[in-house]
Amino acid sequence: MKEVIKKAGILIEALPYIKDFYGKKVVIKFGGSALKFEDVKNSVIEDIVLMKYVGISPIIVHGGGPEINSFLKKLNIAPKFINGLRVTDKDTMEVVEMVLSGKTNKDLVARFQKHGVNAVGLSGKDGNILIAKHTNIPGHEDSYVGDIIEVNTKLLDILIQNDFIPVIAPIGTDKDANTYNINADYAAVSIASAIQAEKLVFMTDVKGIMKDINDESTLYNKLTVDEAETLIKDGIVSGGMIPKINCCVQAVKEGVKRVHILDGIVEHSLLLEIFTQEGVGTMFY
Repeated sequence: MKEVIKKAGILIEALPYIKDFYGKKVVIKFGGSALKFEDVKNSVIEDIVLMKYVGISPIIVHGGGPEINSFLKKLNIAPKFINGLRVTDKDTMEVVEMVLSGKTNKDLVARFQKHGVNAVGLSGKDGNILIAKHTNIPGHEDSYVGDIIEVNTKLLDILIQNDFIPVIAPIGTDKDANTYNINADYAAVSIASAIQAEKLVFMTDVKGIMKDINDESTLYNKLTVDEAETLIKDGIVSGGMIPKINCCVQAVKEGVKRVHILDGIVEHSLLLEIFTQEGVGTMFY
């Protein structure tokens, strides 16, 4: 009986958050461990489905790096990265689009629909959602890496208003119909800003932002934009977390009310962060 009462208490704790976020848009960047492991992927999908059923409007932006690398290996194409950006020649671009827009995207859509939730798989090319320009990478001027210059929300608005979950692969296009590989974090920020999302959530491989990466007790539960920028300036945060923090800061500055970094490995971390007082990751505001 105590366990049953405890579960009821958890539901009651979630009630004010459900009320606050009812009808609000939440962009979730789905990648890293959340895509690598079946049990983690299913847990995140279940969290998003529950969010949908309690009246939140989720918009999914996904990566797919490990699967892309796996397909490139099969084709004897070596993956190349510069400053965290995939150097994408013409052959690689074809694989990236095939994997992201085809395999990964449709797999996620099918998993949502398994739970009775309507989802629509898109790439940024559909409805001109992600209009991009060529990113200049020195020594790789022919690369098909792009920067987003505009987000067209018309199709997303129609889908959300008609109770669909948009699932977006970060592939962009320009006015000349060129195709570009877009960093999924940047795509998530741009989309969240354009639709003025209440929240943007990054599902990652880390617990959040920690003062000491080897000590989970040093996790920052909340950071203001100024505090986050100071952590970078003072060298407390370094390496691969800097671009992630910069994305969080940019999103807040562009009007997204709250941005979260969560560990996708933690079971139901998405629900715990959004619907409980303590949360489990780092929130930026």
